[in-house]
Amino acid sequence: MSNIDRHHAERLLRAAHLDALVLFQPEAFRYAIGASAGVATMWGRAGAAIALVPADSRAKLAAIVSDHALGAVRRAAPDVDLRVHRIWIDMLDVSGAEHIAEVDEAYRRQGVVGPRPETFDRSTSFGLLGDILSERGLGGATIGVDLEFVPAADFAALQDALPNIRWTDGSLVLRRLRAVKTPGEITRLRRAARASEAGLLHMAAAVSPGARLADLSLAWQAGAKAYGEENGFVLSGHWDFISVGPDLSDMKAMVRPGAIIKADVGTLVDGYSSDGARTFTFGPPAPLAQDIFKALEAAFAAGLELVRPGNSFGAVYAAMLGSMRKGGFAEYHRGHFGHSVGGSVGIEEWPFISAGNEEIIEPNMVLALEAPFYGQGLGALMIEDQFLVTESGADCMNTLPRHMVDLAGPLAGTRG
Repeated sequence: MSNIDRHHAERLLRAAHLDALVLFQPEAFRYAIGASAGVATMWGRAGAAIALVPADSRAKLAAIVSDHALGAVRRAAPDVDLRVHRIWIDMLDVSGAEHIAEVDEAYRRQGVVGPRPETFDRSTSFGLLGDILSERGLGGATIGVDLEFVPAADFAALQDALPNIRWTDGSLVLRRLRAVKTPGEITRLRRAARASEAGLLHMAAAVSPGARLADLSLAWQAGAKAYGEENGFVLSGHWDFISVGPDLSDMKAMVRPGAIIKADVGTLVDGYSSDGARTFTFGPPAPLAQDIFKALEAAFAAGLELVRPGNSFGAVYAAMLGSMRKGGFAEYHRGHFGHSVGGSVGIEEWPFISAGNEEIIEPNMVLALEAPFYGQGLGALMIEDQFLVTESGADCMNTLPRHMVDLAGPLAGTRG
């Protein structure tokens, strides 16, 4: 099922004077169509899978997929107008066949005879796209393309193949579309946040004198995976940036008295990644670490106060940096204090909570707000939570306390 709110997409496309979006990036294809683009996307070239999102919300979505991916896409997206191109993989239904002669007959009967391309044939895919556009009355339309992904050579070939289309960059429209989440996306992100947090609790229980960083990572993963299994969903991936002690690059670090343990972690549910962080200690940390963390807490609170519809991302950034300045950090600079989360290529999605970003916060955005300090020789300190923007403010998807927790004693209660 597509993750796109078609009415929101229509508003954005009409405002940008676009008749449609044509998407080539595998993650954008999956977002639009609701199914994996298939193995032919492994080369990062345009044409292996193509999604068409018409501006008219009443018009069906369309997709060009490989014959290898066809079955899976058809099952996941039965209402999408599908066109098929052949890729290098020779695949045949031989159900009931007993002899070699019957195999050749199956090739002919299923219409899969003739040579296959080395990988996939870009020109064939572009031709199928042209067919769909002509059928839809879009043969001379203005169409946005996700040019933040498409290689220059492939875009030139697209322009040559379909010269009557007015091709333009639709990346900003796609960004804005993806920034506002649908209910299904919000559910995935909430589940991912809860699984990740369960992993943190499991990791915290594994902290003891001499525990290795690698052991903490494995404990976090086990806790997150167990949470998913207990709650009826499977994690599609995970990542972690855990540091232990004063040397931030020491991957063999062990827990020692006074060590700071920073865990910046996330799990993926159906490709949607959470992002959150907590800071622990094992015994009392250095006074400097405590002072810095108090400043981070104040900055986080200042930013969170402005995470609400109508405010700009830049305003949140200014509040957080201003708080750090009041805390005595005249030279502290962060490129951003957080970002959107979702199912894109990386953990961090646009829009960013960055200086001067005039993009406006909207309801149903899901944002990770973060306040970090990386101090080589001291340790990494970080607060990060994931929020659903509501009509009146921000609903936190996390429950663990934000303060620096000493794991040499009992773990503090949750915020509920």
